[in-house]
Amino acid sequence: MASLVFVCWGNICRSPIGERVAQSMAEERGLDVAVSSFGLSSENEGFGIDDRAVAVLEERGYDAQDHSARTIQPADIEAADLVVAVEPYQVDQLRRMAPGADNIRLLNDFNPDLGPGTPLIDPWYGDDDGFQDTIADVEAAMPAILDEFRA
Repeated sequence: MASLVFVCWGNICRSPIGERVAQSMAEERGLDVAVSSFGLSSENEGFGIDDRAVAVLEERGYDAQDHSARTIQPADIEAADLVVAVEPYQVDQLRRMAPGADNIRLLNDFNPDLGPGTPLIDPWYGDDDGFQDTIADVEAAMPAILDEFRA
């Protein structure tokens, strides 16, 4: 089975949104892809998805239950077919963690509406509109991400 991993800072907002959108869209396409998410930081380890992210996921019909934040390790990067980070500096950090990995990409590089190198906004410090913008960018990027897994 192919493996797709999403990475953000704390694994409670952006990467779980990516994970849940990818799971749903992969199922719709009939793809056999294991989707997971991680954070670079361990500060939120064991926490569920942020309530604001849960609200936007459920509003759009995605599953937002049964999540426990976890920290990515080099072995997780090496085992994945594709690792999608949400900010350019996170791509750099992941490449430092797994120097031989050639499977690390930036989420919005798959978004046809945005230029290369565009970070996914971090809605954590803003209002609920930020979560709407975040999930909209994730949904826009997801078809091209999943195209990487076509049979």
